[in-house]
Amino acid sequence: LQLVESGGGLAQPGGSLRLSCAASGFTLDYYAIGWFRQAPGKEREGVSCISSSGVITNYADSVKGRFTISKDNAKNTVYLQMDSLKPDDTAIYYCIVSSCPQIESAEFGSWGQGTQVTVSS
Repeated sequence: LQLVESGGGLAQPGGSLRLSCAASGFTLDYYAIGWFRQAPGKEREGVSCISSSGVITNYADSVKGRFTISKDNAKNTVYLQMDSLKPDDTAIYYCIVSSCPQIESAEFGSWGQGTQVTVSS
């Protein structure tokens, strides 16, 4: 179950980025997807998730009200819109098949290379 992340980059504090998570070889219609991030020297943490139907979403407290997760089944892609970015959001962001609303990676999922997000002035 391969997912490819993209859309990271450098943003200023208060700025925005939109990450994409594209599925290859399977359809997202049947899987919940989670976004996770890992900052230097820190453990990987769950950021957000969306159910297979797209009806259920959940967010870590640290990003609630600033990040929005969505999915486009026609494009087989999940998005993470990140607004009001803070330097603490700097991390490598990963997407993976997960549970939702509990933001936990599925045992059968595989981690990709992620996409780097850097928030700095």
